[in-house]
Amino acid sequence: MSQYKTPLFSGLLAHAKKDPVQFHIPGHKKGTGIDPEFRDYIGDNALAIDLINIGPLDDLHQPKGIIKEAQDLAAEAFGADKTFFSVQGTSGAIMTMVMAVCGPGDKIIVPRNVHKSVMSAIVFSGATPIFIHPEIDEKLGISHGITTDSVSKALELHPDAKGVLVINPTYFGISADLKKIVDIAHSYNVPVLVDEAHGVHIHFHDELPLSAMQAGADLAATSVHKLGGSMTQSSVLNMKGNLVSAKRVQSILSMLTTTSTSYLLLASLDVARKRLATEGRELIGKTIELAQSIRRSINEIDRLYCVGEEILETKAAHDYDPTKLIISVKELGMNGFDVENWLREKHNIEVEMSDLYNILCIITPGDTEREADILVSALAELAKERQGNTEKLETQVLLPDIPVLSLTPRDAFYADTELVPFDESEGRIIAEFIMVYPPGIPIFIPGEIITKENLRYIKTNMEAGLPVQGPEDYDFKYLRVIEEHRAIR
Repeated sequence: MSQYKTPLFSGLLAHAKKDPVQFHIPGHKKGTGIDPEFRDYIGDNALAIDLINIGPLDDLHQPKGIIKEAQDLAAEAFGADKTFFSVQGTSGAIMTMVMAVCGPGDKIIVPRNVHKSVMSAIVFSGATPIFIHPEIDEKLGISHGITTDSVSKALELHPDAKGVLVINPTYFGISADLKKIVDIAHSYNVPVLVDEAHGVHIHFHDELPLSAMQAGADLAATSVHKLGGSMTQSSVLNMKGNLVSAKRVQSILSMLTTTSTSYLLLASLDVARKRLATEGRELIGKTIELAQSIRRSINEIDRLYCVGEEILETKAAHDYDPTKLIISVKELGMNGFDVENWLREKHNIEVEMSDLYNILCIITPGDTEREADILVSALAELAKERQGNTEKLETQVLLPDIPVLSLTPRDAFYADTELVPFDESEGRIIAEFIMVYPPGIPIFIPGEIITKENLRYIKTNMEAGLPVQGPEDYDFKYLRVIEEHRAIR
C-alpha cells in the first residue's frame, strides 16, 4: 500500500468534480442554500465535499470502499491490525474501548486522572472502576502516569478485571513504561486500552516515547486532530491482537456515532495520515528542535522554569514528549490561570491550559520561529514586570485520597436524587460528575461519598479561577446527591 495515496479525499474530489445534481442531504446543496456570509468565508470547495454516505462515497458504519481503503492505510501507518476512523472525537473512541471490554458489574482498572469520557463510558457500561493513584509531582503540583508496580498490585488484587486503561502520554506529555504495563496485563490475559489523545505524533519519531501500537497495546484512542494535523473532532481508534473482538468494536463505535458522518472530518484524517506517514519524521524532528530552543530560552528567564528531561527521575515518568512545554510560574507569585489571562490580554497569546502552578504550551509542525519569539518575549516581559515581587507560591498538591465508592457510577447516576447545599453535602453520596476541565480529571464521580478534602479542593480551584465543571448548579451552591429516606417518627 502506498502511503502517498489518499483514497477518501481523492474520491471526494472526483465526486465533486462530476458536479452531480443532489436530491439528498445536506440541505445547503454544495453551499447554494447556506448563509452567503458563511459561504464566502468557508469557501465553495469545502462546501462541495460536505457530503453524506451516498453509494459512491462508502459508509463509515460498514465501510467497504474508499473509507475502508483509507482506514487500512491508517492501520499500516500506525502499525495496527485494524484502524477505525472516529468523527465523535477521541471521546467517542475512548467510550468505545471501555464498552467493548466491559459490561454491567465488570471491573476495569483505571488511573484516577482519567478523562471524563472514561467515566461516561463506565456509567454507560455499568462497570465498576478500580482506581490507581497516579504518581504526583510535588515540585510541579501535577499528576503523572501510573507505575508498573501499581498495575501489578491492582491485577494481583483484581485478576478478574476486564481491562487496564492507561493514559499515555499524559496531557503534560509524560509517558509511563507502557511496554512493561502491557506485558504485565497480558500475563493475566487482560487487554490494555490506551488513551493516546495527546500522542498521535509519537509513533512517527524515534526520539519520542513509544506509541501504544509499538508497545503492543490492544486498543488506542488517538487524537489525530490534536497534534497530527486533521480537523477538530477527528480521531482514530487503533487495534492490535485478538484479546478484543474487532466486530464488537465496530458495532459499539457505530452505536456511538452519528449516521450523518462528516466527510470533511474523514477526509482530513486521510490526508493527515498521509503527511504523518510520508513526512512525519522530518516535520516532527523540526518541531522537537523548535520546542527545545523555546525551552532553553524560557529557562534563561529569571524565575521561570520549563521542564526538561530531568523529569525522568521518577518511576511514573519513563519518558517525556519535549514538544509539550510545561512552564512553572509559581516563582512569579502568580498562579497559572492569572498568567494565562495576562498573556491573552497583553499579547493575544492563547495557551493550551493552566493550573494552579503552571501553564502548558504545545508546539506542533504548525509553529514557526515567529510564534516562538512572541511567546518567549512575552514571558520575559512578564518576568520583568514581576521583578519587584518577592512572593513565591509554594506548591501544595491538594489531591486528597480517592473517595469511597459506595454505589456503581451507573446505579448512582440513575438513582433518585435531591439537591443539598454545597457546605452540607459532606458524607452524602454524590450523583453527578465534578472535574477540573481541562484536562477533565474527576474530583467526584457518581456513587462516591463526599469528603471534606474534596470539597476544599473544589473551592481552592474555583478561588484560583480554574474551570471546575460538572454539576447542574453551575454556581456550586448545591450538589446533587442520592436521596435519603427520612426516618418514620
